[in-house]
Amino acid sequence: MITTVHLSRIDERSATMLLHPLAFTLAPGDRVAITGPSGSGKSVLLRALALLDAPHGGEVRWQGTPVATAQIPTYRSQVCYIAQKPAVIDGSVEDNLRYPYSLNVHAKAQFERDTVVQLLTKAGKPAGFLDKQASELSGGESQVMALVRALQLNPQVLLLDEPTAALDPASARQVEDLVDAWFNPGRALIWVSHDPAQAERVSNRQLVMKAGKLA
Repeated sequence: MITTVHLSRIDERSATMLLHPLAFTLAPGDRVAITGPSGSGKSVLLRALALLDAPHGGEVRWQGTPVATAQIPTYRSQVCYIAQKPAVIDGSVEDNLRYPYSLNVHAKAQFERDTVVQLLTKAGKPAGFLDKQASELSGGESQVMALVRALQLNPQVLLLDEPTAALDPASARQVEDLVDAWFNPGRALIWVSHDPAQAERVSNRQLVMKAGKLA
């Protein structure tokens, strides 16, 4: 699915290597957990894989083909990155969940309220959650909203940057179950976690990031 060839990132101000040249493959059925200390490059890696930050070296390939600039929106429609502190737009939760359908890449799809309500219910949120103002959400609620926003689009890959960091243990388990329900042998995910026990639960392959190197 995703392959990197000598992918690297550099802090241009300090010339520090944020991500050392990386050869990595994410195959269908992979559930990869990445742990490591703060500042080790975990988020840098996910953002590079999502092509949110252009690499300083190497390339990202999707299904064996380098992702050209013009293909990035289509690539991101299949590979969804969920930040630890997700971006929100002004308006309600429902406004935020409808937003992807305003983009050209999803123009042929349609917001399905019933599907979204089912996803929210599995995450422990009532249908009335759709009416809350996004600006009033807690950190954990924003994470749930961002995950549902991604899952409704049926992506092939999820890049999850500590998606339960702001949730209590019970709510975190609900999110894990929600991702489990999405997963199938033709899909793949990378889950960054600070919790070794969670990393064990959500993965079939575990890696550690240290000083910009993945092992």
